[in-house]
Amino acid sequence: MAGEVLVDVAGQRMRLSNLDKVLYPEDGFTKGDVIDYYSRVAAVLTPHLRDRPVTFRRFPDGVAKPGFFHKNAAGHAPDWVRTVTIETPGSSTGAQSLDFALLPDLPSVVWAANLAGLELHVPQWTVGPRGGRRCPDRLVFDLDPGEPATVVECCEVALALRAELTADGLTAVAKTSGNKGMQLYAPVTTTTPEHTSNYAKALAERLEAAMPRLVVSRMAKALRRGKVFIDWSQNNPNKTTVAPYSLRARSLPTASTPLAWDEVEACGSVDDLLFTADDVLDRVAELGDLFEPLLAKGPRLPTSTQRS
Repeated sequence: MAGEVLVDVAGQRMRLSNLDKVLYPEDGFTKGDVIDYYSRVAAVLTPHLRDRPVTFRRFPDGVAKPGFFHKNAAGHAPDWVRTVTIETPGSSTGAQSLDFALLPDLPSVVWAANLAGLELHVPQWTVGPRGGRRCPDRLVFDLDPGEPATVVECCEVALALRAELTADGLTAVAKTSGNKGMQLYAPVTTTTPEHTSNYAKALAERLEAAMPRLVVSRMAKALRRGKVFIDWSQNNPNKTTVAPYSLRARSLPTASTPLAWDEVEACGSVDDLLFTADDVLDRVAELGDLFEPLLAKGPRLPTSTQRS
């Protein structure tokens, strides 16, 4: 690809720049490759971004240099990119609100990729047509392995979590984080912003009690060595998690990849669940969107994880 081109993306004209710039030096993956990946994966990615304010993690000088989180789209977004004003009390910028971008379609995803927004992070709630947060519609558990534990141990914990969620009438889906761990999600219906966090904490604590050699639910990093930390706090309405199919800023262009449960059950090594951008595109072509169940309206979340 040339260094700069003027293109039409689904009816929107935009200028793509620095396409030959290498953003993943170890792999030679360029900005043009990033844009190509996001263009090709957009059909399965955008349903999971729709109506969710996006925080970008941008790496304009590539992953070998420090990146930065970009929340405020004001001044950067063209007028055809929808933005929504979200209150951000306690923001590190001191701003009480920021204008977040929404990326519901191919042109907006390409625009973000052209900003070298390698990572796309979203909350577990959506906004309405006029803005304003809705109650969470997704439950998430972020499984973080403490060395020497790896994603293999995360899979063991994921299967235990899945069994608990199934017993509560919830449908769990899994994905790699694209980094060292993995995440479980379930579509839910809630009536208060705190409900998912309270439920997730109680379930994580119960798993820690049942599997103390492998699971920790407490935040202290000193407790995590050789165990899997179930981070239930990602359900806090002020937090975000990496979107399915998002690239990660690792040495290789890995992506957060939806998994089939037989893959989780069969995992025996880290390499079994290591997927790069090309792998993800091949998987989508063969398997479709394994995260599609997350798009359905979920059942009402139980008020308690205690069962008789």
